[in-house]
Order: sequence, then structure tokens, then C-alpha cells
Amino acid sequence: MPGFEFAAAQGLNLLDVVLRGGAVSKVVLLILLFFSLLSWFVILQKTFLYGRSRKASDRFRSAFRKSTDWRELRQQVGQFNLSPMVGLFTAGYTEVTYQLRGGTPGQKAQIRSMEAVERSLSRSSVVEMGRLESYLGILATIAAVSPFVGLFGTVWGIIDAFQNIGHTGNASLATVAIPIAEALVATAFGLVAAIPALMAYNFFQGQLKQWQTELDDFALEFIGLSERNFT
Repeated sequence: MPGFEFAAAQGLNLLDVVLRGGAVSKVVLLILLFFSLLSWFVILQKTFLYGRSRKASDRFRSAFRKSTDWRELRQQVGQFNLSPMVGLFTAGYTEVTYQLRGGTPGQKAQIRSMEAVERSLSRSSVVEMGRLESYLGILATIAAVSPFVGLFGTVWGIIDAFQNIGHTGNASLATVAIPIAEALVATAFGLVAAIPALMAYNFFQGQLKQWQTELDDFALEFIGLSERNFT
């Protein structure tokens, strides 16, 4: 690329090009750097959270299927807090317990409304999915906005190049090389910020679909056991 070739001929590196840039170019690069750091923070945070949630869910599902007394399991859910299934179990258990306590004295306690139990599980599922989805919108925003911020820096660099030509009356490579190099750097920074954010966002969306399927499956399992034991 001509701008970088000229910069190299003058002994300039990428850092020199950035430092010699104008105020607007530096602001654009700082914004893109902030976007990139923020996206990686979200990526690492979500990777850590999903990994621990997966392990906690596997352990909780095993404990749930082995349990013969939900009251005991309810007292142990603290050790599975990162599992979204705990939220569903807690909501379902609370509704089932409420209905069993309101039964007629002298008769076997029964669930009076399975629809209420299903609604409770559904509401809890929405809450848990919202928790898993939190901050993913940041990745989508960064992926969408960063290329345009970089494009703005590119356009500004080209404007600077033409202004240099107008001021000097000289259209040589020496006149336009640095502004064009700044423009190319802004484009590159925009892509560096956007590409990982977009890839991570799509990957996490796939993870969320898998979580939704597992929560739906757990809800059905909870309903089936409730109907078998309390109706």
C-alpha cells in the first residue's frame, strides 16, 4: 500500500503513523480500541459464565433426577446457583408447595392447577434466559458500529490528504502518504474491533438456543414428575 510504503521509507512504523495522526484520527482510534477491549471483556465473561453454568447444570440435573424428596433438594440448591435450571426448579417448587398447602384438610394433597405450575416455569425460563443473554447486545452493537466508525476515520484521512494537496499544491506521494496511512489504519482498527465481536455474538446465540432447549426439557420433566406424584 502506497501510504505504508512511504512511511516505511521514512522509518515510520504503525505506532508512528498513529501518533502523527490528527486529533480526529486519534479519537476514532481510541473509540475503536475501547470497543475492542469492551468486546473482549464481554466475550471472556460470557465464556467463563457459560462454562461454569454448564457444569453446575449437569450436576444439578443429576441431583434432581436422583432426588426422592424435593424439600431436601431445595435446601441444597445454593451449590448450583450458576445453573439456570435452579431458577426453574425454585419457581416450580414454590408453586407446587403453595398449591399442596391449600388443599382440603383430611384429603390427599394435590395440585389443583397444572397450568399455574407451567406459567411459573415459563416466567422463570424467561428470567433465566434474560440473565444468560445479558450484555450480548454490546457485542452486536460493536459488530455493527465499528466498521462505520472506522469508515469515518478513513474518510477523514482522505479529506486530510486532499487538504494537504490544496495547501501545498503538490500531489506527490510525500504529501498524501501519511493521511492515507491514517485512513487505512482506521479501517483496519474498525475491522479488528468488529470481526471478533460478530463471531462471538453468533457463537453465543447458538449457545443460547441450546440453553433454551435444555430449559424447556427440564420444565417438561418437572411437570411430568409433578403430575405423577401430586395429581
